[in-house]
Amino acid sequence: MSTAMTRTNQDTKTLYVAFELGEKEWKLAMSPDLHTRPRLRTLRSRSTRRLLEILEKERLQLGAAQIVSCYEAGRDGFWLDRFLHSHGIDNRIVDSASIEVRRRARRVKTDRLDSQKLLTMLHREALGEKGLWSVVNVPCVADEDARSLQREYRTLVKERSRSSNRIKGLLASQGAVAPRIDRGFLDWLASAKLWDGSALPSGIRTRIEREFDRWRFTHDQVLALEKERRDRTNDETDHSLDKVRALFALKGIGLGAAWTWGLEFFTWRNFRNGKQVGALSGLAPSPYQSGESQHELGISRAGNRWVRGLAIEIAWGWLRHQPDSALTHWYNERFARGGPRARKIGIVALARKLLVALWRYVETGALPEGAVVKS
Repeated sequence: MSTAMTRTNQDTKTLYVAFELGEKEWKLAMSPDLHTRPRLRTLRSRSTRRLLEILEKERLQLGAAQIVSCYEAGRDGFWLDRFLHSHGIDNRIVDSASIEVRRRARRVKTDRLDSQKLLTMLHREALGEKGLWSVVNVPCVADEDARSLQREYRTLVKERSRSSNRIKGLLASQGAVAPRIDRGFLDWLASAKLWDGSALPSGIRTRIEREFDRWRFTHDQVLALEKERRDRTNDETDHSLDKVRALFALKGIGLGAAWTWGLEFFTWRNFRNGKQVGALSGLAPSPYQSGESQHELGISRAGNRWVRGLAIEIAWGWLRHQPDSALTHWYNERFARGGPRARKIGIVALARKLLVALWRYVETGALPEGAVVKS
């Protein structure tokens, strides 16, 4: 965010507003400067008309020319940010994990105090303090909507796995070993026997059949989404998926990884360097130094967990499918001869380097050194 957006003109009065967004109520803390006691207001959640009335009344009483606001990223997403900007309010969404807190074992926390804390930090930002918190990059409506299919797909795969595990658990509780859960499972269930050769109890059998119905329904939805994903990827007229196609063209990267990386990470974000790529994926190191003590705490694990998890998974696949690439040679020279712990540390480092190399690839079209595409 530019300095012009955060630092206001000294001759122009500004109303600063911090939101604490709850399920049933929103709390607002408002003040023109750091030394004025905040005015607190409570309104019903998502009551946008009432919100504008309160803000306009406070602005007129203060004689302010503009309103600057903020709220924590959460379940309300980005719609409120778009609403505020559409009414001329300079808003920012703050990463909750970046907000400083007291380190006491027990600290007082209420919505009122949280809103006042946010308001204080908003004033400090306006006064020019840097590195105060992390501001969330808000995608446009189209970019946000483009992520829906892949996110729904991940959710359905998890639901399908839960149903499968429940079925196997129920059978295991009766001493029976379940085969692979597929469309022929009911035929096997009809002839399944207990340890003593007797039939499954009717209650357990009925429960398993209902759980299998849920598995089959979810499985059909997963297959439908997979087909839609393939069809959209093959549609060359859809230019919103150009980066997805570029990633999928590389050996070792499947369609699911290409969709997640392309739409969650690379398409709408404007990275300036590789450090930002590593930081947002949570693969950046976390050094710790205090006095004579100096060591690494491991990766930060911040940012997008799906991108980070896939990066580790694809890094292992990269070693197999891209054996002649420069990144594979780098890993083999430094970590391949080490023990299991060294190889795990090395694969995280490789994942970070690979993610940065793929960012450069989708932005410039230059293949990672030594990498090959699918034939």
